[in-house]
Order: sequence, then C-alpha cells, then structure tokens
Amino acid sequence: MCLGTDLIRDVNSQVAEKKIRKNCTTELRTGVFFIIQKTSDCLNTYMFFQAIPVTAAGVPVSDQPFTRTGLLGFVGPDYLVFVVGKLDGLMTVSGRRHNADDVVATALAVEPMKFVYRGRIAVFSVTVLHDDRIVLVAEQRPDASEEDSFQWMSRVLQAIDSIHQVGVYCLALVPANTLPKAPLGGIHISETKQRFLEGALHPCNVLMCPHTCVTNLPKPRQKQPDVGPASMIVGNLVAGKRIAQASGRDVTQLEDNDQARKLWCSAEAKHGAFQFLYLADVLQWRAQTTPDHPLFLLLNSKGTVASTASCIQLHKRAERVAVALIEKGRLNVGDHVALVYPPGVDLIATFYGCLYAGCIPITVRPPHPQNLATTLPTVKMIVEVSKSACILTTQAIMKLLKSKEAATAVDIKTWPTILDTDDMPKKKLASIFRPTSPDMLAYLDFSVSTTGILAGVKMSHAATSALCRSIKLQCELYPSRQIAICLDPYCGLGFALWCLCSVYSGHQSILVPPLELESNVSLWLSAVSQYKVRVTFCSYSVMEMCTKGLGTQTDNLRMKGVNLSCVRTCMVVAEERPRITLTQSFSKLFKDLGLSARAVSTTFGCRVNVAICLQGTAGPDPTTVYVDMRALRHDRVRLVERGSPHSLPLMESGKILPGVKVIIAHTETKGPLGDSHLGEIWVSSPHNATGYYTVYGEEALHADHFTARLSFGDTQTVWARTGYLGFLRRTELTDASGERHDALYVVGSLDETLELRGMRYHPIDIETSVIRAHKSIAECAVFTWTNLLVVVVELEGSEQEALDLVALVTNVVLEEHYLIVGVVVIVDPGVIPINSRGEKQRMHLRDGFLADQLDPIYVAYNM
Repeated sequence: MCLGTDLIRDVNSQVAEKKIRKNCTTELRTGVFFIIQKTSDCLNTYMFFQAIPVTAAGVPVSDQPFTRTGLLGFVGPDYLVFVVGKLDGLMTVSGRRHNADDVVATALAVEPMKFVYRGRIAVFSVTVLHDDRIVLVAEQRPDASEEDSFQWMSRVLQAIDSIHQVGVYCLALVPANTLPKAPLGGIHISETKQRFLEGALHPCNVLMCPHTCVTNLPKPRQKQPDVGPASMIVGNLVAGKRIAQASGRDVTQLEDNDQARKLWCSAEAKHGAFQFLYLADVLQWRAQTTPDHPLFLLLNSKGTVASTASCIQLHKRAERVAVALIEKGRLNVGDHVALVYPPGVDLIATFYGCLYAGCIPITVRPPHPQNLATTLPTVKMIVEVSKSACILTTQAIMKLLKSKEAATAVDIKTWPTILDTDDMPKKKLASIFRPTSPDMLAYLDFSVSTTGILAGVKMSHAATSALCRSIKLQCELYPSRQIAICLDPYCGLGFALWCLCSVYSGHQSILVPPLELESNVSLWLSAVSQYKVRVTFCSYSVMEMCTKGLGTQTDNLRMKGVNLSCVRTCMVVAEERPRITLTQSFSKLFKDLGLSARAVSTTFGCRVNVAICLQGTAGPDPTTVYVDMRALRHDRVRLVERGSPHSLPLMESGKILPGVKVIIAHTETKGPLGDSHLGEIWVSSPHNATGYYTVYGEEALHADHFTARLSFGDTQTVWARTGYLGFLRRTELTDASGERHDALYVVGSLDETLELRGMRYHPIDIETSVIRAHKSIAECAVFTWTNLLVVVVELEGSEQEALDLVALVTNVVLEEHYLIVGVVVIVDPGVIPINSRGEKQRMHLRDGFLADQLDPIYVAYNM
C-alpha cells in the first residue's frame, strides 16, 4: 500500500520531508510514520500526541511536533510512502520482528473457509519467561469437527514455522461470535489478549506448543563429580559450620514423678525382679488403682457422647476379647490379628485384648459400604501381607466382608477366621500374657505411603512404651488433663494418640472421628470449646474442612458460645512439609473465637519413627524462615528476606521430642552436613520402629532404612533414614533447658521429588504455583511420565473454563519454575486421591492416568 507525497506536502514543508527521508528512512528502513501537526483540527482516531523524531545521535529532526499514526512503513523512491503494518501488531520474538497481519495472512492461506471465519482471527504476543510468545485465536465454525479443527491448527503451525521461521506458542479456537469487537467492527485485540491472560477466553479447542517455541530455558544442571567425605568435613570446618545435629531433652532425667514410681513399684511387687513397663501392665494397674477414672469419651456427629470407657471397663472388655481369641479363634501367642473397626472404643478394647492374649494386632480401616470396589482390596491386601490368622470386627462389617458385593471385588473364600465382638461372653481371662522381652513385637503399623507403597513397620514393646513416654513429657499429659483428638486411628501418630497414650499417661482423650465432620463440620471445635481442652490434635484434611466449611459461620459459632481461648496447643499431625498457608488461614479465621495465633503448630513423623517433632506445651514458638526456591532445586539452602523474589516460607515442624536425636546427612555420600545445609533427615530414638515387616513391592530399596551409619564422623550410632529432605538451623531462641534452640525444617519427601533438567523439584512447590493461577482451580497434583511433567488440576467451576486453564498452567510453571508442562489434565473436583492425613496420593493418581481411569474433562498434550 502506498501514499503520494501530497500527504506530506499538504501538512507542511518540503524541508521537513527531506529531513525525514535523510535521517529516518535511509536504506528504505521500516519506521513509524510521523505527520507534522499543523492545527488541532487534524486530530482523528489515531493516538495523537506531540512527538519529536530524533536521529540515532539523539538530535531532533525538526522543531515542529509530529503526530504518531501508529502505522509501520518506509518512504520509497519518488517520495512514495509504503505502509507495511501497524505498530500495535509488531511482535519481537527471540530478537526478530514479526507482524501480526503477516501471521494472519499465513493462517488464512491454510483453507480457512472450512473451519474458521475469515475476518475473525486475532494474533498478539504475550510475555512468558522473558520473551514474547505468539498467540493465535480464531473463531471456529459451528459445523467444524474437533478432529478437522486440530488438523487445520497443525497445518497452520507448520505454515507459520516454514514461512516466518517462528513458533506459535498457543493456537486457540473459540466459538463463533465470542471474540470482543472493536468500534469499527474488527476484533478488539487488546481485549482478546486480556481475556487470554485472565483465563476468560473460553476456547473450545486449544493447542499449546511450548516445547517447540520456548528456546531460552536455562541450561540443565550438570551434576559435579562426587565430593569425597574428607573434603566435605574439612570444608565444614574451614567454613566454621557446626555439624547439623540436634537432640530432644534427656528422657532419663525427666521421668520422675509419684505416679511413675507407684506404677513401677506395683509392677515390681507383682512380677518380682521388674525391669520394664509394658502397656498391658499399665492398664491392669490403672484398673486396680483408679478403676472409675475415665480414659476415653467418643462423640458422634451431634456432639453427644456415643460411648465411654473407664480404666476398669477397658480392662474387662480387653479380657473378654482375649478369651474370644483363645477359645473361639484358637489362636496362639504371636499370631497376627487384623482389627477392622470404625473409629471408636471397640478398636481400643480389641487392641488391648490382643496384647492380653499375646497376639499381634494390626489396625485396618474398614471398607466403605458405598465404595467396596476401591476400599475392600486394600483391606484384603493388608490382611494377606500381614499374614493375619484372624479378623476381629463388628457384625455389620463381618456381613459386609462376606456379602455378594464384596465377592465382586475380592475372593471372599480366602478370608481368615472372622470373629465379631458385639456379643462376647463375660468370661475372665485365666492369665494375662506377659512378654519375655521388651524387644518382642507389640503391634504392626501398616500404611500406604504417598508414593503408593504399602509398608508395615514393626513396633516392639520397648519402642511403644518409649513413644508414649516421650509424648507424655512433651505435652505434659497427666490424669487430670483432657485432650481432643480428631484423627484417624489406623496408623502412625494418629493410632498412638488414639489407642496408646491415654492408657500410659492416664489423661482423658475426647475422640472425634473425622468422618463425623462431614455431617457436622463444627463438631471438633465445638468439642474443644465445650470441654475446655488445652491440647488438641487434628490432620490437615480436618483443618482444611473447618477452614472451608466454617469460613462464614464464625459469628454463628460465637453466638453458640464456642470459645477457643482455652487452646494452648493445636497440633497438625502430618508426614510432610508444614502447610504454612493453611495453618495461617486457620489461625486468622478463628482468631475471633479466641484462638491464639501462637497455638497452631505441626508435628513431623514418618514410617521409621512416627513422632520425631511435636510442639508440645513448652519451649519457644515455631519459627519461620524464607529460602530461595531456586537454590533448593540444587539441594542448597540460601536464606533470604521475606518478600524476596523466588522466596519460599518454611515453618519449623515442632520441637524435637525427648529422647530423639536428629542429624542431617548427605543423600549420596551419607556424611554429616553442616548447619543450614540441605540433606536427608536421620533419626536415632528409643521409639524408632525396629524394621519393616514388609514393604509391598519394593523390599530391596528400603533394606538400610533402620540400620544406617554415617560414612565419617560418628560412625558408631545407628540411625534410621526418614526419606525426607530438610535442614537444621540454630536459632537465637532458648529452649526449656536454657540452650539455644535448634529448629528442624522439613522440605519434602525424597521419594516424591521430581528429577527434571538435572534439578530436584518438590511437587508441592509446582502445585502451589498452579493453584494460584486461576480462581477455578480447586486442587492440583503433579507427577512425571516418560520424562514429561504432567499437571492434573481439579476444575471448580463451569466446564467452559476448562481449556482456559491449559495456557495459564503452562505459563505459570514456565515463569516460576523454568519447566515445560508436557500434559495438562483437567478433571472434576475430588478426583485427586487424598489419604486420611490429607496428603495427596500422587502415584495412585499417576496409575489412574496411565490406566485411563480419571474420566477427565479435557487432556492437553503440549507440543
């Protein structure tokens, strides 16, 4: 397109024209048109403002102001002005300029009439990872099939790449007449771009190509040759770093009270030379000395007491269970018994019944009646892997295990002996079994890890008593105390708090089954307020349920008299990095009900030791530090200020329990690391599990988890490897002993880390970024598949928003983590599996994805 020189002569002088030609269009360079403004009447729809063109040296071309037309072009021979495009259509990708009109013309050349509307194509650029990326949006014809549209999009991508030598970052097709219109009838480009960035474009087809057009990713990390242990320890000494090792209080100096002395004297008088305290002995002693003292109080969904158990009641019920096991079940000492009960007092009574009979109990979550196909195989697997000779349960569950519905999920003929304990004869046990050694097996703790591994650990009587003693000292638990527990009682610390600690310490436990919160979300907090509980335990799933379900009901709770000012410590039981955002939201939400911001803290435990850290009632408040997320990917810790770019907040995981020693070891050399260095957390404690009973599927990988030794330094101490990355940092605070406090920060599970581009990524960091990308993303989980990063997001909104999320997810992961998403899967809420502790089962999700069982709304495979 060309304009005559009359255009310039009409506005003013030939001198200005020659200056423009001489200084601004040498060698026919493309530039922005400037028109001399003679009068204010020349204003039109272009962006008019006074501008003075300058030369490369910065010298003004003319004294008179010019008006910018927004057009791109050059002055050719014979003073002809050639227009080649518009300034707002100029895109600079990887240092090369491209014009949006040219890209549109190329797209239109690929059979447009069959699939898209000719005049309804928008091309613009968005900045992602420090460079412009081309986005092409077109209105799709209603009669075009999805397959035909994708073929057209593929041909457009090839044509643009061939003609313009540039890749298209995103190609989206939207329904007809949905793109915003400009005043003159065309497409409103800036509004379309804004909708794309906000996730409000609502495309019906989308094709992302980050793999082909993102070429400015940082170089992958090249791992350095292994550093020898001698070099490492010398480096620590030269740098002045102390070895990252910390201990809880000394148990032997703390256990000194009248109750303990009386209990030991009583047991010694009964059994002669007495050297150890067994839980069965403790329950018998309490039944004799304080028979009516209440130990357990179970609440139902209405907040009323469903059942209770005093010391003597629990003892007698345990005796009846032991008689049934010996007489009906014909079990021998050492036989394994699966306890399949809903959360309640029956589960506790049958556990002690097994100890009275000399059997080994295994607590198992009962199958869900409405979801037998998924939950019953897990019950069957635990029963078989644990080699249980008998199943104790209720009549209702026994019928369920033998039902026709169960037969479609498992082989019901292979169940071991099943006994119901609803109607047991009131017989007294002739003699209560007493182990010959504290190292004998007390119970098996089975759990499915977040990586999908079913692992059962062995807990000896010595470890069981040491665990109860350590928790008692940390939380100051005595018979006059009450604690509220809203946890599942089947494994880990939840089981210990539910079934063991009250018998050992004598305090009353108010039991709130988490399942009851589904029908009464305020049940737990109301119980805490009603019984004026000082210490309470919950899971992340319970905390999240309260935060979401009670967010608008705090005024109603206050009117009902709910007051949380009595709470001194509210601990979240978890086997993961503390969720600082959730705990802060919970504290802030219920501050109006009297909950102290200092009360909420977290615990940390794992398979090898279920209770490593626990805040307790004494000691300094949990500390929070900010680390550089980029350094973490290189297995380094770099402390930064709050609000710094790429900063990640990490909260301390509670105080190290009495009797527990922790050290940070290098993941490969197994040597000790210095203060504030990232490594694997190793633990030495009397209540460590004694080993795996079985690790279903991956026995060889866990052979040294309980018998690890440092490669240098203290090579005598036997440690258990937790499988979690973290670091120790000595703070300026003082603990109860007056020493400087050592804080343990958990970063994440080694088994779950993603090795991508030579760096170690933690799934929770990527998931947090994705959840922030759009308000309709309810939950997110990531995993790898054939070296591709797969992101699964739950859509909480209209399905027309599903495809908007594809570009947003890809953008945010690129920007914040320098990773290209290979697959984006949009699913309905509730698809991502979560265990009873509120932890995502990412490997189960991966298995479902590979087996095509997720029933997704949309799956986008990025090119």
